[in-house]
Amino acid sequence: MADTITLQVTRYRPEQDTEPTVQEYDVPLRKDWAVLDGLNHIKDHQDGTLSYRWSCRMGICGSCGMTVNGEPRLTCATFLTDYDPGPVRVEPLSNFPLVRDLVIEIGDFLRKLPRVKPWIIRGEDKPVADGEYLQTPEQLDEYKQYSMCINCMLCYSACPVYGLDPDFIGPAAIALAQRYNLDSRDQGAPDRLDLLIHPDGIWGCTFVGECTRACPKDVDPAGAIQRYKLTAALQSIKALVLPRGAR
Repeated sequence: MADTITLQVTRYRPEQDTEPTVQEYDVPLRKDWAVLDGLNHIKDHQDGTLSYRWSCRMGICGSCGMTVNGEPRLTCATFLTDYDPGPVRVEPLSNFPLVRDLVIEIGDFLRKLPRVKPWIIRGEDKPVADGEYLQTPEQLDEYKQYSMCINCMLCYSACPVYGLDPDFIGPAAIALAQRYNLDSRDQGAPDRLDLLIHPDGIWGCTFVGECTRACPKDVDPAGAIQRYKLTAALQSIKALVLPRGAR
């Protein structure tokens, strides 16, 4: 194994660049170093002007998502030795406006998340004295997978529909809505229905499946979307054939 590996890093400084460029850096190739460690080495020892996001370094915060050799990845969980002998291309996530270097504008994503009402909605809360809303292990299993999302936005970067239509609400937001729809404590599914069945909601998804492949937490947003399509179709049939009080 070589002593170093080359990182080809996207650079974009809006005060001086009209288009992104690529700059190469040689960093130590160590067995336990992730791509993020290589970027931190550049920042600390070679070029302090390099800009990127990161926080926990443990695959929890979701902030270090970037495109590594053409694939959306968490750079804290993507190891340099997997790309030996290199080079390794490190670019910002696709489908988002570029702010600086590897930093993207995430405002659109943050505005879409609250639209799906990602919290437990109750028609009427029971008194605190009555205790908790208990769940069985089986009820927890219904939504647990969809609760593992860390909002890293890799699925949005991988999604060709979002790339073509930025009005599409997107895989993570829909999976999060499904997380609450399937929660036995929640009664807010009707409140989310109109948004989810809008053309920019579930029906905008063409089931390419790239979102699920890119997800570092195995959330399976594509599966969540297809599952909700079935729910929406059944709701439509019920609305046609059943009296209002029987739906």
